[in-house]
Amino acid sequence: MAKDKTLFVCNECGGQAQKWQGQCPQCLAWNTLTEQVVEVRSASARHASLAGSGALMRLASVDAKDAPRVATGISEFDRVLGGGLVKGGVVLLGGDPGIGKSTLLLQALAHLASALSVLYVSGEESAQQIALRAQRLELGQTDMPLLPETRLETVLATLEAERPAIAVIDSIQTVYTEQLTSAPGSVAQVRECAQALTRYAKRSGTTLILVGHVTKEGTLAGPRVLEHIVDTVLYFEGDSGSSFRMVRAFKNRFGAVNELGVFAMTEKGLKAVNNPSALFLNRSEREVPGSCVVVAQEGTRPLLVEIQALVDTAHTPSARRLTVGLDQNRLAMLLAVLHRHGGIACYDQDVFVNAVGGVRVLEPAADLVVLLCIVSSLRNKPLPHSIAVFGEVGLGGEIRPVQRGQERLKEAVKLGFTRILLPKANLPKQAMSGVSLHGVAHLSEALDFLRSL
Repeated sequence: MAKDKTLFVCNECGGQAQKWQGQCPQCLAWNTLTEQVVEVRSASARHASLAGSGALMRLASVDAKDAPRVATGISEFDRVLGGGLVKGGVVLLGGDPGIGKSTLLLQALAHLASALSVLYVSGEESAQQIALRAQRLELGQTDMPLLPETRLETVLATLEAERPAIAVIDSIQTVYTEQLTSAPGSVAQVRECAQALTRYAKRSGTTLILVGHVTKEGTLAGPRVLEHIVDTVLYFEGDSGSSFRMVRAFKNRFGAVNELGVFAMTEKGLKAVNNPSALFLNRSEREVPGSCVVVAQEGTRPLLVEIQALVDTAHTPSARRLTVGLDQNRLAMLLAVLHRHGGIACYDQDVFVNAVGGVRVLEPAADLVVLLCIVSSLRNKPLPHSIAVFGEVGLGGEIRPVQRGQERLKEAVKLGFTRILLPKANLPKQAMSGVSLHGVAHLSEALDFLRSL
């Protein structure tokens, strides 16, 4: 008879310790070790490799072919996946409760069910609840198989019997195995179930999509070790007060990372937004100080986002620096550069910066537009709607080039911008018709350009 063993498992990284400690020895996080009862078993099947055969092979003799893609019928979802689903791939989709994970996957499976064998495993909703959602989404009559089940052994037996091409597990935190005595949703259960499902996917060629819950901090619960097991990690993002949702790829073994898919939540489900730049550029007709457009880059897609800044006299001893959708630490650095190399001090001013539309712009290409918006608000001088800006600002005040400058220019011209401020190193070799390009190499040149408007 196997004997139970007590371990302390980290909620963040899944690391194990023999006794409780205040700090995890693996990820160095504090107060994350929780006690788990784990059954000691001698079976080695649990620890089988996920990569397949261990036979010695020569790299030159391996037949390397691009994996064929299966389109889901939702263009923005396919973009984030790198072109579509891959046979034998495992996708982890995380997000806040009620943001639209189950809705998106139900729409995708309903489209795929007409041509492929699919299976929807639900551990949180009954078959009647799923049918009601499909009716609200007007998905029509579909013979998509449903399995309301949380026991891992039953799920694997059904997968072996049905052999679907694509299967959805909603969610991985509700699935449990009887081989472990810990509660469903614990670190040991989630990791064991995810590994067993991943082994099945690699062996059978079935594409698996796992739905994962997130913690209050916005990270995947139970723990982040799941991100190392699966092939693709997607996160749902969006503001609860907005109808727009974004799916971002943080890991993808079959495509580019940091791809962004934009959706609009409607009464009939999630609708793909094929031109998100026009969505985020819904600006007011009147020109206001502190507002300008940045040409950002999300994966392979140029994205135009309006940046707003508000500078006001501080009424407390320490001035506030607050950002929404941008890096707050980078704002503090940019304000220091503006003071040292631009001669404009904001130490007695509250500075608020916002990326309109709920999108996050974390790349350095937004540095220059943030500084121009701050100066525009400070001097109460609006920027024309026809101007778009991008460029990275160094600590020496230099304007550094950014990647994919030509694609950013083409996107801005396509959306009607006639004046573009950019790093001098990103100027094209050939002149572009219909647009005036202003290349700058230092912050002082950008401020001179602002004064000339």
